[in-house]
Amino acid sequence: MKKFIALPLIAAAALGLAACSHKSDEAPVDNGAAAADLNAAASDAIADVNAAGADATATADNSLDAAANGADAAAADANVANGQ
Repeated sequence: MKKFIALPLIAAAALGLAACSHKSDEAPVDNGAAAADLNAAASDAIADVNAAGADATATADNSLDAAANGADAAAADANVANGQ
């Protein structure tokens, strides 16, 4: 007996929910501009990372050159002190 009452109530509730659902009247969004902005930002980020890597490499090279020059100068001073 309970099934005879429950089934029509379930059907009525399902139809009521389907009839009252929200329908979207909005036009679809064009994501082309957002994709272009995202690609531009990614390209800028890649360029920044590459530039930072080049700067770091140049700084390391300069530091190594300065250390080598200092070592050469110290060796020259040592040779002078030893009379060579």
